[in-house]
Amino acid sequence: MAARQVNVSAWSRQWPAPAKLNLMLRIVGRRADGYHLLQTVFQLIDYCDYLQFSKRDDNRIILTTPLEGVADEDNLVVRAAQILYRKAENMQVEIPGVSISVIKNLPMGGGLGGGSSDAATTLVVLNHLWRLRLSLAEIAAMGLQLGADVPVFVAGNSAWAEGVGENLQPINLPGYWYIVLVPDCHVSTAEVFNHPQLTRDSESITIDGFSPDESYNDCLSVVAASYSQVRLALEDLAVYPVCGLTGTGGCVYASFHDEADARIAAQNLAQHWKVFVAKAVNRSPLYQTLATST
Repeated sequence: MAARQVNVSAWSRQWPAPAKLNLMLRIVGRRADGYHLLQTVFQLIDYCDYLQFSKRDDNRIILTTPLEGVADEDNLVVRAAQILYRKAENMQVEIPGVSISVIKNLPMGGGLGGGSSDAATTLVVLNHLWRLRLSLAEIAAMGLQLGADVPVFVAGNSAWAEGVGENLQPINLPGYWYIVLVPDCHVSTAEVFNHPQLTRDSESITIDGFSPDESYNDCLSVVAASYSQVRLALEDLAVYPVCGLTGTGGCVYASFHDEADARIAAQNLAQHWKVFVAKAVNRSPLYQTLATST
């Protein structure tokens, strides 16, 4: 089958891969295969990694910005591209190889979903650039092979999630501002979920029982006890009405109704912490970029 063409300008764009915060995370059970059953709320924020894709003259997939300590074959971006490339081969669609570069802003092990978001952007954008015309449901199913958080970034909406995080319902959340502290530590998700003191039987709630003006995370006590930098960061945020831990990672956040208040708080905390300010978004900036690309 002949190669499908795409506007060259789309190949030269920088594509966002946004971060997420978990405003709530309850562990309500465990499946027979060991995966934990969750209830969580994913809040997308406008703080992003950026990916760029370049056509190659061969059929290779090359990551031009490798991550220190992560083999390319284990990198979720490379694995996502390979899954999609194999799908194209099965469809008998002729496509070029690709070089991928990542501008990395989201910390590893921070609970912001950086690797999952990068993988989702890779799947969505290469589906567009290679003109495969796969549905979002098909792409999300591929993403789930890479990690439980990938589908929410493929869907591109802030969401209420259940199951292992793949059963998603879009949710409209207030346009709050967040300050996020980035402790100097890499929290292991596997270590947290395997911890003997982790709560695994929280009571389920309904979506109506969730409030963005509260914070709850069953992983917080385990992470704070195991990583002193996270505990200290939480102590420094405790002066603000709503603060918490995102996901199973090391990053902690506080929410504000007003941008000016958030920036003042961030300026004060920047004396001791790496900190950034971000705005809540209900729709991924990836799809805003995609809408302007042909």
